Amino acid sequence: MSVSGETPKAPFPWFGGKSRVADVIWSRFGNVPNYIEPFFGSGAVLLGRPSQFDGVETVNDLDGMVANFWRAVKADPEAVAFHAAWPVNENDLHARHAWLVERKESLQSQLEGDPDFCDAKVAGWWCWGICCWIGGRFCSGDGPWQVVEENGVRKLVHLGDAGRGVNRRLVHLGDAGRGVNRKRVHLSPGRGVIRKLVHQTRSGIVEWMNALADRLARVRVCCGDWRRVCGGRTGDALKHFFAAGNRCAVFLDPPYADTAERRPNIYNKDCLQVAHDVRRWCIDHGGDERLRICLAGYEGEHDMPDSWECVEWKANGGYASLSDDENVNARKERLWFSPHCLKPKRERRLFE
Repeated sequence: MSVSGETPKAPFPWFGGKSRVADVIWSRFGNVPNYIEPFFGSGAVLLGRPSQFDGVETVNDLDGMVANFWRAVKADPEAVAFHAAWPVNENDLHARHAWLVERKESLQSQLEGDPDFCDAKVAGWWCWGICCWIGGRFCSGDGPWQVVEENGVRKLVHLGDAGRGVNRRLVHLGDAGRGVNRKRVHLSPGRGVIRKLVHQTRSGIVEWMNALADRLARVRVCCGDWRRVCGGRTGDALKHFFAAGNRCAVFLDPPYADTAERRPNIYNKDCLQVAHDVRRWCIDHGGDERLRICLAGYEGEHDMPDSWECVEWKANGGYASLSDDENVNARKERLWFSPHCLKPKRERRLFE
């Protein structure tokens, strides 16, 4: 599903998104009937799938706010749009941030226990908030601010540097605008859309959420540890994907490991070690001819077998070149493809 011929994208910013390289990944996966994405985030790879298909798509994220957003958009896009359509306001940002943090634990447990549970209000407010927020870790709950009630009045108070509460941040008010529509698609032929949320119509946001809902109609959205959708520790549960000899593609984009030399606590659910477990899973299952696996990471982060192909790309625009002297981290992005992924078609040269 697309809006005005374009594939809908996530309406919020996300560190480490793979939208620029989704076409490369799908060229190696092909039109497989089964697809699994255990670290979903902004869903750039699934949303970048190039064609219609018949099969099963399963996505997962450990962060309950992320999983809840995608479930809610799938179930009730207009309700999510209603709660996400709000002008940028610093007081509202802090109040809603505190309200969301108070509900994190109960939301997480409900999402993990009930595959159909979702909360459209939480989804809309979280989407709006993460777009207004400067920096990362929105709704982490690690800051020194906390909501207390005094004489029936709820207040946001500072608990000191040792406190655990809500980080108080200024909203993003620059001309580049980080409202709910930061990555807005074109909604009418030949006309772009103003990016700042305060200038948007509710109908435009509803149309965007409906486009995402159409795309997610047959997608199973899970919440929990990545192994739950990859067959647990043994991988035996993957067998149900292989009925009648079907192939299954798995895209794994875990948080960058400690070997990637990046700073910790980028994500709410962050871990510097999980990528090592993911690499071992990839090596254990890479020889299965029914599986096409892609592992994302940084140069030097993963020591993969020679049978795996490593492809370099540049995060901030096109493919990387070893002679490129631009941003160092952008040039370190790598994709490792398992032996049974499709090989790229060789380009025909002039006069060949």
